[in-house]
Amino acid sequence: MSKLVRCISDDGTLLVMASDTTQTVREAHRIHGTSNVCSAALGRLLTAASFMGHMLKEPEASVTLRVNGGGPAGTVVAVSDSAGNVRGYIENPTLALPLKYAGKLDVGAAVGRDGLLTVMKDFGAGDPYIGQIPLVSGEIAEDITSYYASSEQTPTVCALGVLAAADTHEIVNAGGLLIQLMPTADDAVIDRVEKDIKNLRPVTTMLGEGLSPAEICRAALPSFQIETLGEYETEYRCNCSKKRVERALISAGRKSLEEMEEDPQTEVKCHFCNKKYVFSPEDIRRLIAASQ
Repeated sequence: MSKLVRCISDDGTLLVMASDTTQTVREAHRIHGTSNVCSAALGRLLTAASFMGHMLKEPEASVTLRVNGGGPAGTVVAVSDSAGNVRGYIENPTLALPLKYAGKLDVGAAVGRDGLLTVMKDFGAGDPYIGQIPLVSGEIAEDITSYYASSEQTPTVCALGVLAAADTHEIVNAGGLLIQLMPTADDAVIDRVEKDIKNLRPVTTMLGEGLSPAEICRAALPSFQIETLGEYETEYRCNCSKKRVERALISAGRKSLEEMEEDPQTEVKCHFCNKKYVFSPEDIRRLIAASQ
């Protein structure tokens, strides 16, 4: 299981979250067979989605993050429920690129910078909220920061990291940090935050030293007293099922179903977990009848 912690400064001016998503990103790597740069891109977006999903109040709510920057990795998608459990995929998971410098994965080049970050929040009832911003760098964390500033008018610091072994491509560790200023934060608080984060070390470095998510929150903001509101377990969790796939096929329309009926079998694969669902012509005829 991955770990997520939610904290607040003792003066109520800062919301702080940190997570160790190592197990989640390992599962994503296992399912999708991602290269190191794609593990970093998908893992960062999954971590960001987990933060954003956990901040939703409605139990049935979910958030979907979609990054399409025109890069060779293709579209990257991450979905989180309101507990912070996530699933996702990257269009071209085996893409390999040269390192940016000194072991730094070039996520921006893989994702691309000419496109959009789309955030869709579904609250389980009514129309979903959809926000879009132009990508800043394609490195994910900067784009999440920009989204909060422009779409939700919430000053935010976001740090996301995935460390993968150069030889085996296994995920060493992964996690993130999110700091948000509350409406009560004044200029003095902003100055203190800016001074603190000047010395902020990479999240993967702190995880590698054995720091817990709560300790990462405190290490990031040494001039503040940080109080823990809650600690939570999260995981990579796909909610696909044959019933859901059947509903999706029915929604494709009668004409499409009749075309499927002509095939010896219809196979549908889940983008998020790669599970395959197989339908016989008899199954398709049953769906046609149900669609009437």
